[in-house]
Amino acid sequence: MKTIEEINERIACNDAIVLTAAEFKSMVRNGQKVTVDDVDVVTTGTFGVMSGTMAVMMVPVAGKCSFERADAVWLNGVPAQPGPCPNERLGVVDLVINGTAHADDRYGGGHLFRDLVKGKTIDVLVEAHGRSYENQVTLDEIELARIITTRLAFKNYHALINPTSSTISSIFSVTGLTGPFTEATVSGCGEINPLHNDPSHRSIGVGTRVLLNGAPGYIMGKGTRASPDKPNVSAYADMKGMDPTMMGGMKTAHGPECLTSLAVPIPVLDEEILEGLKILDRDIPLPVSDVNGRTAHAKVNYGHIWEGTDKVIRVEESKCLHHPNCAAMRTCPTEAISNDCVINRDLCINCGTCTLQCREGVFRARLGSIELAEGNVPISLRQSDRARAERLCTMLKNRILKQEFVLTKMLEPL
Repeated sequence: MKTIEEINERIACNDAIVLTAAEFKSMVRNGQKVTVDDVDVVTTGTFGVMSGTMAVMMVPVAGKCSFERADAVWLNGVPAQPGPCPNERLGVVDLVINGTAHADDRYGGGHLFRDLVKGKTIDVLVEAHGRSYENQVTLDEIELARIITTRLAFKNYHALINPTSSTISSIFSVTGLTGPFTEATVSGCGEINPLHNDPSHRSIGVGTRVLLNGAPGYIMGKGTRASPDKPNVSAYADMKGMDPTMMGGMKTAHGPECLTSLAVPIPVLDEEILEGLKILDRDIPLPVSDVNGRTAHAKVNYGHIWEGTDKVIRVEESKCLHHPNCAAMRTCPTEAISNDCVINRDLCINCGTCTLQCREGVFRARLGSIELAEGNVPISLRQSDRARAERLCTMLKNRILKQEFVLTKMLEPL
């Protein structure tokens, strides 16, 4: 049995063996015998829509004594809640802003968080006692800005289907979920998800150091709607250390949603932890639920989603007819497609929407399907980006090896 202190010493001496989850799973698939002595740390991660994300910050608005306290506040048109501290007559506003709050059907809290981290100038509007106050700020001018998640890294999330003949507007669809049983939308990064790789919560607990949107942060505890079958966690980190490519927003049929990422190192202390890390996509149940009320309908596995499919969207520009009203560009939920068939890979989350919208086949990817009693149902939308989550695992691995990230013991279990 190893200890975290011993592993940190090995890292400091450049003797540690650190693998990403994808590297470790490849060894397992190839039938390699892996022992506790063969690996010290496995980096796990996930990226996708995580509604339970908010920011807490203190924003400068005007000079002292300009207003007593704020009644309402907007950042780039996204509404926030003033408080909890009133900051009476100080000209600043403490606020909480939800990742799912939105200015319109294209721009919401997730987009705002990304713009702040990218260093963009943000418009601030405050209403106080019948008067309006305006300012423009950047993240550098905001003394405190912190992302807090109420739930993320769900284990065993749903695949959603629509058994009715009507199209249902939902956050789990970009253009509306059609039926009956004509398409399915999925979430979850399967075998590289942190909680799948630590089923006994030996590593993930209160105080575990993680990367939240690429910034060093900590697990706070279990998240809302967590259960023994479907655990999730809450976490926090400073926005000023975040990576804009590991966060953002996306449009859905029900308005903007927030994209959030989490990476967690799993120290390989003993055989029990090693065995937990050996789980593969085909071993992970994927519940299939009716989008109406989220009632259980069937159960498949994540092998249908991530084994033998394409994690990244391919582009065949020669097939493009350059329609002035390109359906793929118009419906892309992250606005990652330009009118010259170029995909902005910093924005693209490989969801697959463009592959179904483009009739010429310019955008291509095998998205997989699930087999139900009603027939084979193709995947039409992936709200988690496995390719980006794998890059996040590599980011964490490199930081550990460069001694820029130190493993911590949990303070108490979830």
